[in-house]
Amino acid sequence: MNQNKSDEASLPFISHLIELRNRLLKVVLFVLVVFLGLSTYANQIYSLMAGPLMEHLPKNSTMIAIDVASPFFTPFKLALVVSIFISIPVILYQFWAFVAPGLYKRERRMILPLLIASTLLFYLGAAFAYFVVFPLVFGFLTAAAPTGVAVMTDISKYLDFVLTLFFAFGICFEVPIFTIVLVWTGLVTPASLADKRPYVIVGAFVIGAFLTPPDAISQTLLALPMWMLFEVGLFFSRLFVRNKNIDYSYNEDEESHLEKINHEEN
Repeated sequence: MNQNKSDEASLPFISHLIELRNRLLKVVLFVLVVFLGLSTYANQIYSLMAGPLMEHLPKNSTMIAIDVASPFFTPFKLALVVSIFISIPVILYQFWAFVAPGLYKRERRMILPLLIASTLLFYLGAAFAYFVVFPLVFGFLTAAAPTGVAVMTDISKYLDFVLTLFFAFGICFEVPIFTIVLVWTGLVTPASLADKRPYVIVGAFVIGAFLTPPDAISQTLLALPMWMLFEVGLFFSRLFVRNKNIDYSYNEDEESHLEKINHEEN
């Protein structure tokens, strides 16, 4: 009898593993399909990515490839990363579809907007890095080269540098999501976060100093958006707490009403 109960308990676990495997396979297949579509344009994608640096290189200066296989593998590596980047909505949807059945209705209403907002904010951070930060950073770095030094960057090193900045800015733009999740889990309150605002501002400038070259312009360009996004997350976390209290009061009124009906029936 105990053996039958253990077998029955293991069945849901196995079914969850099978569902997880199927959803991971869907994600991998989607990424591969996108990668195959982008692989034929790998060189053009790399040229587009190298544009902010090429605009600031001196005349007769080009990018170089130190490793023998770099001219072939580096554009394909970028195409694969871009494929994963494009597939983020599908990845998040598969994650949502897997965990949604185990969540309460109120939690499902909360998580889905957070997933959508986090995706948009990550894309916004990457776009901000490409169109605003990259021109300033590469303009500063190329201008800071000593006289007589030819600036010729290795294509593989350049790719690693820009991908690091992309993901750094994408993650930094998730500050509103982190703020709301902290309040949602009950670790902090909006009032306590508001009291820590001076520390948040200082922390934003410290992070900006680590992630950007040593100039005040690029550091400020990262620190100010992080601060403003913190304020956005603080605003929405207050709305969340207010709605949460409304839901709780509604549930308490409904529960007291049901108890009154049961008392009258008895």
